Amino acid sequence: MSEPRPLLRILCLAGFRQSEHGFREKTGSLRKALRGRAELLYLGGPHPVPEPAPEAGEWPRPPAREAPWGPRSPEEEPRGWWFSKPEAAAFSALEEPAECRGLEEALGAVGQALAKHGPVDGLLGFSQGAAMVALVCALAQAGDPRFPLPRFVILVSGFRPRGPELPLLSPQAPLRLPSLHVLGETDRLIPPRESLDLAGCFAGAVTLCHPGGHFVPAAAPQRPAYLKFLDQFTK
Repeated sequence: MSEPRPLLRILCLAGFRQSEHGFREKTGSLRKALRGRAELLYLGGPHPVPEPAPEAGEWPRPPAREAPWGPRSPEEEPRGWWFSKPEAAAFSALEEPAECRGLEEALGAVGQALAKHGPVDGLLGFSQGAAMVALVCALAQAGDPRFPLPRFVILVSGFRPRGPELPLLSPQAPLRLPSLHVLGETDRLIPPRESLDLAGCFAGAVTLCHPGGHFVPAAAPQRPAYLKFLDQFTK
């Protein structure tokens, strides 16, 4: 009788204005689909994002949730990885910012999580979290000691991060690690072309398109693609 294969350990980075707890809840179907293959660990951004609605054209705010049992825990607070405005706690994925405020703190938070939970096999990121994963991988490939290069990445609704001080992500100098890029055909926050642009920065990228919008898909049509991608790392 063969021994059960060890679980892959994947650190999952939440999106902008998501909480660590909320991202875990929203990926319940994915955890179920990967049962027996992977253990998912979760990390939210280090910066609290206040509840007031952003200005027109910026990231939309989800409906406020009241907590009758008291204040939210840090794991339930909406958070972000960095801000694209000098003073406002706001983020726009599709505009070139003057600065990426709070990025160094975010990189430090990921480095600390990798030291705490490591070694991990892979990184998964959603939306701004996917852009964060791409930055971490670029720094890892360049030799940054805070970030061991993962065996693989899964990027959902990802985009190439914009900013003057960011490491260059380019098809001319692609990141050389296996990657799965998941994009929604009707995603209005991160259009599919943005996710494909990011995929072009990874050598041998695999893409998974789904007919939905801005979420992590894990229904029956998508599950085989996840399993096929991950199975190459469990043999």
